[in-house]
Amino acid sequence: MYTLFEIYDIAIIPLILGVVELFKRSGVPIKYSPFIALVVGLLFGIFYIDAEVKQRIIIGLMLGLSATGLYSGSKNISQKTDKE
Repeated sequence: MYTLFEIYDIAIIPLILGVVELFKRSGVPIKYSPFIALVVGLLFGIFYIDAEVKQRIIIGLMLGLSATGLYSGSKNISQKTDKE
């Protein structure tokens, strides 16, 4: 039985951020970054996590949303630092 989150699953979040960064550098507008992170997280959940399909989808969404929040939070902090 798979528990909802294993400690090594957290390492997927920086990978999602890396994939999103690759999309941005290839010319995709920055405003689509949260959507890309959500889709990539969902794909990781479906294809990487070993669990029932419902759990895979939920974990994938959690990973994508976590990556989106991490990106958004770090962006907000860097913008506040630039203004000061």
